Amino acid sequence: MPALALDAQQPDSPLGYQTKHESVAVEGVANLLIRSLLDKQQFYDPEDAALALGISSAFWSLFGLLWPSGSKLAERMARRPVNANERILEIGCGLALSSLVGHRRGANITASDCHPLAAEFLKENLRLNHLGPMNYRHGHWGEHASQQQNLAVNSKFDLIIGSDILYERDERGDLAHYINEHIEDHAEVWVVDPNRGNRSHFHRNMATQGFSLSEETLSISATENAAAYQGRMLTYSRD
Repeated sequence: MPALALDAQQPDSPLGYQTKHESVAVEGVANLLIRSLLDKQQFYDPEDAALALGISSAFWSLFGLLWPSGSKLAERMARRPVNANERILEIGCGLALSSLVGHRRGANITASDCHPLAAEFLKENLRLNHLGPMNYRHGHWGEHASQQQNLAVNSKFDLIIGSDILYERDERGDLAHYINEHIEDHAEVWVVDPNRGNRSHFHRNMATQGFSLSEETLSISATENAAAYQGRMLTYSRD
């Protein structure tokens, strides 16, 4: 099981939220020490910075927790051969576990998220693991995407990855359009989805952008150290 150690920070501290340290095992690489929020109940947005980006109190804490789909994506990144000339973007990175795995292995990877604290947590987790600086950009799609344009993702990539990002039906196709804006012509998109039920909409939206789909069922039994997992590995490509 991951080793846990609570930080000394208390709810009435200047930070306004509690965190923990966790030694996280990713198959294929050495453990990573990750600072995350203590639980889903944490919330601190005194200046409404998150609210201005469309992040309500109910969703505020989600960026700062480790999620099973993120671990599955990190395992894929641990097995992917490193190509120094390949540019990789993680969207909706949260605590950026996959990006940290890729970065430690020498991949040219950029993490991105829309949460105002994601960059701060990434910087601390880089320090905790004795890793050098890593690229981070503000990554946002949908109606609040015009916020923080000076910090936004502004280039194209050879691989775009994301885990548990299909949490809305996205009838307008904002996510597929965002991916299309930031991907090279001959590139891939990896999405690990925990069967949230919104895949069909995303499939149609990606097909509209010219992508074809390869889908793998992930059905993993529970072990002494890990819970069972059910989901899909979605790989999109375009010739």
